[in-house]
Amino acid sequence: MTGRLVYVMGPSGAGKDALLGFARKHLAGEPILFAHRYITRPSGNGEEHVALSVEEFAARSLLGLFALEWSSHSLHYGIGIELDAWLARGCTVVVNGSRQYLNHALARYPRTEVVHVDAAPHILEARLGARARESAEQVAARLARHAPFSLPDGVRCESIDNSGELEDAGHALIAFLKGHARL
Repeated sequence: MTGRLVYVMGPSGAGKDALLGFARKHLAGEPILFAHRYITRPSGNGEEHVALSVEEFAARSLLGLFALEWSSHSLHYGIGIELDAWLARGCTVVVNGSRQYLNHALARYPRTEVVHVDAAPHILEARLGARARESAEQVAARLARHAPFSLPDGVRCESIDNSGELEDAGHALIAFLKGHARL
């Protein structure tokens, strides 16, 4: 039995972590799993991940312990190889990924379902500022880079607007995930 991979992506500040946390809480006990991300950044600010030093990340990468890995904004991100075991057991597995890495994920997992989470520009700006990870100039530069992405031919994408209430976007994600899980 083969499971389904759901690759959630979107710009910084779109509220992906809050959205995934909402869905995880409401889907407890379902055969829908949320993959841990390993990031070379301390945890906190509502972001669910396992913090690794650059050295720890490099060692795990050399050992082949990541099913997916990428770099963005001077950080390294990885999804552990447990992803493959979960998929082999027929689970739906949700990954918080990067738009820039999507083609690599699709090359490894061609049946991946894609979800793009976005929010209005003023919402993105407010959320990025509230995180206090970057200066106002860095936030402005990040928003200026906010370019539309393009999907490879034949790839379907579910879009979720997370500009409003978290519950609204959360229930949209849950409905999408339940539609693809073997419940």
